[in-house]
Amino acid sequence: MAAAVLGQLGALWIHNLRSRGKLAWGVLPQSYVHTSASLDISRKWEKKNKIVYPPQLPGEPRRPAEIYHCRRQIKYSKDKMWYLAKLIRGMSIDQALAQLEFNDKKGAKIIKEVLLEAQDMAVRDHNVEFRSNLYIAESTSGRGQYLKRIRYHGRGRFGIMEKVYCHYFVKLVEGPPPPPEPPKMAVAHAKEYIQQLRSRTIIHTL
Repeated sequence: MAAAVLGQLGALWIHNLRSRGKLAWGVLPQSYVHTSASLDISRKWEKKNKIVYPPQLPGEPRRPAEIYHCRRQIKYSKDKMWYLAKLIRGMSIDQALAQLEFNDKKGAKIIKEVLLEAQDMAVRDHNVEFRSNLYIAESTSGRGQYLKRIRYHGRGRFGIMEKVYCHYFVKLVEGPPPPPEPPKMAVAHAKEYIQQLRSRTIIHTL
């Protein structure tokens, strides 16, 4: 009698366990998906390629093509990537590729791949006639997803380490690069600073 009761209880327990497993795997799989803000990206940079401008007037100079491209979640520091992004800013596409070719940094190879992808996009999707008739108008990096992991120490202790990721954004514009701006002197910086102080708003004053 007791054995029969135990057998029935065991069968009920196994059936309940199987039903819970089916519920967890069949009905609620999305509850285990990572939905942080860093993965829920609006893709604003890529959407700029879909901007439609109004028709130009007769005699108006032709609007140059603009190509926006990026690569996200790169296993690299955003600060190290920023120095390489600033290096090629304002260069022609051929000059930028030549500079990155002889740079032994890891980020240089990644940026070179992104530039070649953007160059192909310009010819394929944006009606750019000559591949070399492009220059880097914008080039910058951003912070990606940071993952926290445990770093094990001796004597049973531990610490927290971060696995860093970054994004790289580039904007190519059709045409020759503009001439470099002359560096500002100390007097020009002082005038800008004084103008900022004069144009600020101070609340609770006359």
